[in-house]
Amino acid sequence: MPYDDDLRLAHVLADAVERITMSRYRAEDLVVESKPDLSLVSDADKAAEELVRAQLKRTRPRDAVEGEEFETTGRGPRRWVIDPIDGTHNFVRGVPAWATLISLVDDDMPVLGLVAAPALGRRWWAATGSGAWSGRSLAAAKRISVSKVSDVADASISYSSLKGWHNLDRHAEFLQLTDDCWRSRAFGDFWSYMLVAEGAVDIAAEPELAVYDMAALVPIVTEAGGRFTSLAGRDGPWGGNALATNGLLHDEVLDRIGTDARA
Repeated sequence: MPYDDDLRLAHVLADAVERITMSRYRAEDLVVESKPDLSLVSDADKAAEELVRAQLKRTRPRDAVEGEEFETTGRGPRRWVIDPIDGTHNFVRGVPAWATLISLVDDDMPVLGLVAAPALGRRWWAATGSGAWSGRSLAAAKRISVSKVSDVADASISYSSLKGWHNLDRHAEFLQLTDDCWRSRAFGDFWSYMLVAEGAVDIAAEPELAVYDMAALVPIVTEAGGRFTSLAGRDGPWGGNALATNGLLHDEVLDRIGTDARA
């Protein structure tokens, strides 16, 4: 497959980052700051992203790098997109649901994604044409796939929070969807989408996200047989929000909570 070498590199990067993040997780001297948008950043976020950038500069010097904590560097058709710790609020509070997201975008298409959640002991990855997998390493992995649930009344939905739905004027519609589903839980952040990819959850949606929150998730969901779009129905991580499903439910959920009619 064309991205096999890049996928192996992504695992190497995740291994290196894990040594930093796990050493700072629940550390008594963890330094936490508020950014201008009032989100949190820790010394572990910065150190992890700096490490990834340094290794990519050495191993992929022609590729651009985009991350959450520092300015984009380089230019060209290939761009690595990194979120050093997705779920920083969980990280700083000692909740184990956080992950490092590493993705490769080639000609504006997310072609590789890796999600490493070391405190959960889980890792997921995919590259275009190679399927979606979960395990601790490339050598010890299980192929994953989305569910076959085709009725909202039988579906499980996961989300992060309810506040952002007010800003889209879709709060009532989203609540109605959760009521109509068989089960709703707020697993949140990356985890909702990985649960969709492995068939444990059927719908995941969030009203406000950045590209670095989503780019790594897209190949994993789609290679597992699902669909990942914005709430306006645009494929990929480019719309500022996200809906991921097993594919069978996607059009109905877009009709119910999508924003295309209001764009």
